[in-house]
Amino acid sequence: MGWHEHAIFWQVYPLGFLGAEPVLAEDQAVTHRLPRLVDWLDYAVDLGVSGLLLGPVFTSYSHGYDTIDHFAIDPRLGDLDDFDALVAAAHARGLKVVLDGVFNHVGSRHPLVRAALGRPGAPEGGLFHVTWPAQGEPTYATFEGHGGLVALDHDAAAVAELVGEVMRYWLGRGADGWRLDAAYAVPPAFWAQVLPGVREEFPEAYVVGEVIHGEYAAIVAESGMDAVTQYELWKAIWSSLNDRNLWELDHALGRHNAMLDTFAPLTFVGNHDVTRLATRLTDDRHLPHALVVLLTVGGTPSLYYGDEQGLTGLKEERLGGDDAIRQPFPAAPADLPDEGWPVYRLHQELIALRRRHPWLHRARTRTLTLTNEVLAYEVTAPRGPAAGRLLVVLNLADGDAEVAYEATPAPAVLAGHAAAGDGLVRVPAHAWAVLG
Repeated sequence: MGWHEHAIFWQVYPLGFLGAEPVLAEDQAVTHRLPRLVDWLDYAVDLGVSGLLLGPVFTSYSHGYDTIDHFAIDPRLGDLDDFDALVAAAHARGLKVVLDGVFNHVGSRHPLVRAALGRPGAPEGGLFHVTWPAQGEPTYATFEGHGGLVALDHDAAAVAELVGEVMRYWLGRGADGWRLDAAYAVPPAFWAQVLPGVREEFPEAYVVGEVIHGEYAAIVAESGMDAVTQYELWKAIWSSLNDRNLWELDHALGRHNAMLDTFAPLTFVGNHDVTRLATRLTDDRHLPHALVVLLTVGGTPSLYYGDEQGLTGLKEERLGGDDAIRQPFPAAPADLPDEGWPVYRLHQELIALRRRHPWLHRARTRTLTLTNEVLAYEVTAPRGPAAGRLLVVLNLADGDAEVAYEATPAPAVLAGHAAAGDGLVRVPAHAWAVLG
């Protein structure tokens, strides 16, 4: 265990948040945008989070995931001094900083790629899967068919050395951990080779991999990462709320319990790659229900910037299809629309509840009541001196929900709306409650 045991992240995609140009110009001048992010740190602290999960900040050609230089800050965002100041300001407020590491591939404009494709037998070619035909131009392996994203050869020792060097360099500059982008596309054995050297120098570094499908626990065990992203739970939350089929969520919580036996997943209801929660849900009365699940079950929660203001945005599978979910923020919190602040205050309430119960990091759930539209679950600490117990009730129905309980005296309502007495907890239509 480490500091991440108590972490709640605010995920920020800097290129979008700060309104950077969509592509890097050949003569791009340094624009000092990162200092504007410093101005939002108090907003994050007031929200209740304890860490920043930053999207790409290294020099890239466009969206940040087509890296050109792993050792430089993207000039659309600023320079090394700006980065150092951001980390220092975050740490001064008690916020950890986790960086986005794109180590499955690099941008096609990366100098190593250009050297590898410059001539047959170039030593840089050993970093990639380059094929030289008898005639014509060389070809190379890509990430999911994107010609601008050149896949690294993770069997090459030089790639492991490069990735380890990059990770250690930024940890040495003050970063506290890494999100490993597209970790699902990299053999776990590669991370098992790289991470021990990183942890030898930085034992407190938190490492979480982006994994969408697969056996999460096995990937964590084989790779040596601390955690992976919990896409199963993300999908079950919004899908079960939309379909009013809480059996799906119950099934996902059972699988989530099994994961918690070996690791604490990174949990979320929104991120930079998916349609925003407020757009995804078909009934906005159920947005609080999604947050309640996120902040009362085990794992390390991550909140995507703007979701705490109820921002909308639809992801589309087209060029520029991510723009709507990676929108810029204004200069200061005071410039945010008034209608978003009630959602912010709801986030504050639920985050505060979680921080008062830190044992929730590895807590397990036990279903007490389950119908299509009503789910009540008990949350308990697995073991140890930090034992605790909460009761969570989600009601999607058009009428009141009644849930039996076996507690004397009646549990207190910690958040939400409920009445408890006579062995029953009553929650109004389309409402929720957390009791303890």
